[in-house]
Amino acid sequence: MINLPIGDSIQIYAYKHDGNIHRIWRQATLLGKEEHVAIFANIRTRVIESSGRNWMSKEPAIIFFYDDLFYNVIAMLKEDGIYYYCNLSSPAAFDSEGLKYIDYDLDVRVTPDYQYKILDRNEYEKHSEYYHYDEKLKQVLEATLKDLIKKIKSKQAPFNHNYIFDIYEQHKNKI
Repeated sequence: MINLPIGDSIQIYAYKHDGNIHRIWRQATLLGKEEHVAIFANIRTRVIESSGRNWMSKEPAIIFFYDDLFYNVIAMLKEDGIYYYCNLSSPAAFDSEGLKYIDYDLDVRVTPDYQYKILDRNEYEKHSEYYHYDEKLKQVLEATLKDLIKKIKSKQAPFNHNYIFDIYEQHKNKI
C-alpha cells in the first residue's frame, strides 16, 4: 500500500471531490502496514483547514487508512476513553508529497460505549449535488456507511478498544 519505512512521518492531505484541498495534517508517523491498511499515529499535530484556520490536535490518535475501502478511521485516546471518528472518503493514495484522500463529508462519531452518530448528512447531500457525485459513488458511500455501522456494532477492528490500546502501548514512544 505505502512505500514508507515504519517510523517515518508524512503529511496527510484531505481533498474535496473537485480536487481542492480541504485539510492538511502536518505530521503523522507510520506505525505499521498490512496489505490494504496503513496505521499512523499523531499527537499535538498542526491541522490546517482550507479556510486558513489552523489548530493543534490534543490527544494521541491512531489512524487507519485503507487503499481498498471508502473510509478512514481515527481512534482518539482521550482521558475518558477511546472515541472513533470515521470519514467516508476515497481509498487512500500515497505519493511523494504524502498520503491523500477525498473527503465525502459523511462521518460517523463513536463514543467509548459504542454509541454512534452519523454526522454531516446535510453537508453530504449538498456536496453530492454541488460536486456532481455520480450514482455509483453515492451507492458505494451508502453501502460503506452500512458496513461501518456493522463493524462498530460488532466491535470489529479497528473498533475494538483492546486492539487500539495494544497498538498505542507498543508504539507510544514513537508518537
